[in-house]
Amino acid sequence: MNILIIGSKGFIGSCATQYFKQHKYQVFGCDVVTDYNEKNYFQIDATNSDYNFLFKDIQIDVCVNCSGAASVPLSLQFPMKDFSLNTINVFKILEAIRNQQSKCKFINLSSAAVYGNPNVLPIKEDTLLKPLSPYGIHKMQAEQICKEYFEFYQISTCSVRIFSAYGNGLKKQLLWDLFGKFRSNETVELFGTGSETRDFIHVDDVLQAIYLIIQNAAFVGEQINIGNGKEHSISYIADLFKDYLNSNKKVVFNKKVKLGDPLRWRADISKLQAMGYEPQYTIEKGVKDYIDWAKEIHF
Repeated sequence: MNILIIGSKGFIGSCATQYFKQHKYQVFGCDVVTDYNEKNYFQIDATNSDYNFLFKDIQIDVCVNCSGAASVPLSLQFPMKDFSLNTINVFKILEAIRNQQSKCKFINLSSAAVYGNPNVLPIKEDTLLKPLSPYGIHKMQAEQICKEYFEFYQISTCSVRIFSAYGNGLKKQLLWDLFGKFRSNETVELFGTGSETRDFIHVDDVLQAIYLIIQNAAFVGEQINIGNGKEHSISYIADLFKDYLNSNKKVVFNKKVKLGDPLRWRADISKLQAMGYEPQYTIEKGVKDYIDWAKEIHF
């Protein structure tokens, strides 16, 4: 089976490239980064992306869109750029599929940010969407575009709402921030109260979920949560860092909630579990592995 990973140089995209190669897929990569050495890799123009040539010249069975912006703060600062990368880009890819290769399945990486602050946990896919940021709004709009292309053009689409993905190679967000502050600061200061929660999922489990979705999903414009169905507080993650780093540094929460940040997340993963999903990583193992990786690249 031929699979195209758009955004193949990003965190999830690069991991997906290796994962599907190991699972005997013929993998094609696409991104804005120049790479003259990687086999089956195609560079796209960042300022005027056109995906038609990919689907015109290569038989693609599944396209996974891992591209786009992934920062709530930057979406607040540069909303038009975020809209272009997370919404218009999805439209362009689907239009290329419609024009060139209408039998190709399309998976778009969406986000739990579409939910905002839900009233009830765990969060089911039919929960009323109330995004808190331009990023969340644009991901929601991309989901609607995926549904549009199924309903009007019979393109097989599926949106996956990824919760708090992490893993070796991710040089941003909470775990990267914690490692840097434990390494460099006398006091580790974090936003919020520490009681805010996330449903953390290791990137390897994200890819296991996508693999199962390719095999089992209906591809009728639906949405599927990708998480672990577990809720861990930010203070608990900070405590894991203290333990694994054998640190006595004080962790302080500044009580400030950043605009666009939700308070509590826990996914209902019934749809995913019905496909056979079983997480391979506990948060404790995942954080320890992440710290070991971060140590290696710093020393």
